[in-house]
Amino acid sequence: MTKRVLIIDDEPNIVISLEFLLKRAGLEVRVARDGEAGLSKLRELRPDLVVLDVMMPKLDGFEVLKAVRADPAIADTRVLMLTAKTREAEQQRGLALGADAYMAKPFSTHELVDQVMALLGVES
Repeated sequence: MTKRVLIIDDEPNIVISLEFLLKRAGLEVRVARDGEAGLSKLRELRPDLVVLDVMMPKLDGFEVLKAVRADPAIADTRVLMLTAKTREAEQQRGLALGADAYMAKPFSTHELVDQVMALLGVES
């Protein structure tokens, strides 16, 4: 069964590259352009993994992550935070809120795909 990934990010160039990389890795990919739409799609699609930006309109990534972890129906969804907010305080906050992993932008495409596959429990 193909693993499903939801990208929640408002930067078109990041979304295009992530979508390309993850589809090439054999994953089904869906996209949401802001935190509010992302949370709605997450509840609807029940993806295996969410790649979540922090700085977005409507709801930021931390707010989305809090909502995910507070909702028993989706609380076990794996979350990879991918963000330009690279200070250790932000990383610690994301991990404390329940992110499964935290990667900084700009990112290595190889490392990103490896991290996604590891979170999904799939050989890369």
